Amino acid sequence: MSATAPHHTPAVHVLHDNPEWIPPFRRAFEAEGVPLVEWPLGTGTLDLDAEPPAGVIWSRLSASSHTRDAPLAKDAARSITAWAASWGRRVVGGQHVADLEVSKVIQHAALRRAGFDVPRTVAVFGRDGLIDSATDIEAPFITKHNQGGKGLGVRRFDDHETFGAYVRGDDFEEAADGITLLQELLVATEPAVTRAEFVYAVRVDTSAGGFELCPAEACALPGAGAAADGDGAGTGAAPEPMFRIRPEITGEDPLILRYRSLLADLGIEIAGIEFMTTVDGRTVTYDINTNTNYNPEVEEGLELPAARRIARYLGGLLHEEVQKS
Repeated sequence: MSATAPHHTPAVHVLHDNPEWIPPFRRAFEAEGVPLVEWPLGTGTLDLDAEPPAGVIWSRLSASSHTRDAPLAKDAARSITAWAASWGRRVVGGQHVADLEVSKVIQHAALRRAGFDVPRTVAVFGRDGLIDSATDIEAPFITKHNQGGKGLGVRRFDDHETFGAYVRGDDFEEAADGITLLQELLVATEPAVTRAEFVYAVRVDTSAGGFELCPAEACALPGAGAAADGDGAGTGAAPEPMFRIRPEITGEDPLILRYRSLLADLGIEIAGIEFMTTVDGRTVTYDINTNTNYNPEVEEGLELPAARRIARYLGGLLHEEVQKS
């Protein structure tokens, strides 16, 4: 869809950079009776003097958009949401949310300012200063890309010599925005992290040692969820699922209440926040995802799946906009 194309029937217009993530939401919106119109990011035109389409603008920009042949998606999302807001449209995931989605530096700053325990992190602009900057981080440590998603640029280094060879070598992985993060290695009390989706909390099994933790059906990896330590091997026992609900974490949990307050302060309406409990007793928050996906196996037992909740929420906003017109 081009921003210049008229769309007179009010709808929820979803900006996105990955069509594979849309089908579960389309089914949810159809079930809730809410019209959904796709708006692919990174192509088309934007007539700044034209009135935006009627309804609600919902941005699902992903930090990993550049890995799906959509390098212009983040700038398109910023532009379209700012333009729509200037015309008084109801925007969910606007320009400031896009800035946070594509920058772990901005996320870290927001979390630290709000008083959350965050990993010791050094941001390095460009490649030249990486080796010298790493001396400020005790080994073992990890690297990350500032514009991440999908575990981009996440590597573990057990000593500075190996890291130096990597930076100087041909297999060095350049960050999309040129910013590489050097970060302390956090060791969890168990091989799992928790992702608090702002509708429920999910335990993510990390025993396989990977960093690609996307819960969406379209992100499923071969062998995901298989036992990593041999337990049940050859016995016919079912493998531990990679994702499962943590029902003991409710909306009244003190940490969740703090996250809700943070999201409200940041103007974020739909999100997932990742944290872990470390062996030294810390509860460390390390990632805010403003484009969040939901695992269908996790959701099977829920009375109202997350995608349906989102459709119902955005449908309510759409109804409010229609009532105003």
